Amino acid sequence: MEFPGLINYWIVVVLMMSGFYIVISQGNFVKKIVGLNIFQVSVFVLYISMSKIDGGAAPILDEAIKNYSNPLPHVLILTAIVVGVATTALGLALIVRIKDAYGTIEEDEIIVQERNDS
Repeated sequence: MEFPGLINYWIVVVLMMSGFYIVISQGNFVKKIVGLNIFQVSVFVLYISMSKIDGGAAPILDEAIKNYSNPLPHVLILTAIVVGVATTALGLALIVRIKDAYGTIEEDEIIVQERNDS
């Protein structure tokens, strides 16, 4: 396989590592949610990239078609997108509650407040 054929996997690696870096390096909870979403998109791209078959046709039974593309990964990714939107909404709702309780969404400031309270 030549390099242009592997470009989608390099995109997956770059997206995955950038999302992981954002989650680890940032103290702001909203930025952490954005990093998790970038990581999640990289997984979506990986699954969709693996499901593509050269010369594959839609899974419609026909005598002339020999190679079929599997629609299952696309269906799973659609489900994962819905779950991802729901978890993102839940995470953002939790961030709003944290902001109300602590007055900040910075992880370091919340840890300092917790240590001072106990």
